[in-house]
Amino acid sequence: MGDPRYRLVIFDFDGTLADSGDWFLSTVDHLADRFKFRRVSRDEVEALRGKSTRDVIRHLGIPRWKLPAMGRYLHGLLAQQTDRIALFEGIPRVLHALREGGVRLALVTSNAEQNARAILGPHAALFERLECGASLFGKARCYRRVIRQSRVMVSDVLSIGDETRDIQAAHKVGIASGAVLWGYAHPDALVEMRPDLVFATPEQIVQRVLADPSIPYIA
Repeated sequence: MGDPRYRLVIFDFDGTLADSGDWFLSTVDHLADRFKFRRVSRDEVEALRGKSTRDVIRHLGIPRWKLPAMGRYLHGLLAQQTDRIALFEGIPRVLHALREGGVRLALVTSNAEQNARAILGPHAALFERLECGASLFGKARCYRRVIRQSRVMVSDVLSIGDETRDIQAAHKVGIASGAVLWGYAHPDALVEMRPDLVFATPEQIVQRVLADPSIPYIA
């Protein structure tokens, strides 16, 4: 195996590493009632996966000024139920393989640090930096901070997430973007954003980042 394609990989958390989608969906009606926005019917869920984060917020009628309070409340709920959420199958192997291959890891998430650490468990130690509590549209700022603190070139950095806003933030900062197809956003919505890499399985992350031909790639 040669040198890794990227020196630093910045991961999103929910929907990328943590299989938290069903838990978040289970809270939507409760959040709608508490913060006074319209409920989401089961029939709407799939259609909303094809929309950008901004479009979803607009569709539900959520004022932007409510988002910080909603985030704090939601993360407080999650703190009481982290045992209900696990990492996606294969993610621990991916994280260890990247580190063993010489890749540095960072995490940028809007979730709370205590939640991310609880769900990651011992695998949290694989990350050099955990930038938690990022605002919904503030990931670009967090990416820049991680890159500056890590002292790497932007050309050596790859961000990996499951939402359109992750790709938008990467484009804004000028780093490569990777989209996973097992998270929240519909694959068509992600591909439309033109990420640099698309991953159908966790194992493909290792193959593409470490340029390992022994791991089959499925386009």
